[in-house]
Amino acid sequence: MRRLFPGTLPFFCNLLLLIALANFATLGTNKHGFNLVSSDQQSADETRSVTGTISSVHENSFTLSVASALSSHADQDTTPKSMIFLLDKNTTIDGKLRVGANADVTYREENGNNIAINVRAGT
Repeated sequence: MRRLFPGTLPFFCNLLLLIALANFATLGTNKHGFNLVSSDQQSADETRSVTGTISSVHENSFTLSVASALSSHADQDTTPKSMIFLLDKNTTIDGKLRVGANADVTYREENGNNIAINVRAGT
């Protein structure tokens, strides 16, 4: 039997293989190409920042009093909140951690704890 287009079968096999590989490579992404990761994986990589007043200092941690956002709604709590930050070997500190000092803290959440990445303490 004579083929209408000789040599096209290997071409189509290779094309199908490439399409299958391309689909496999996009597993775990949505239609916009963003990676689909669980919130636990994503939050481990996220850093956050907060500003407040240092209310206590310990050897491997400190507490920051953070003012809540001002709200025009009477039912929302606007009292300051305390956040505890753990210090590890990778934490960088600019200035001196002392009670009453203002501080800008960049941190990450890890196993329910706030781990300070960078602390900038002022007066």
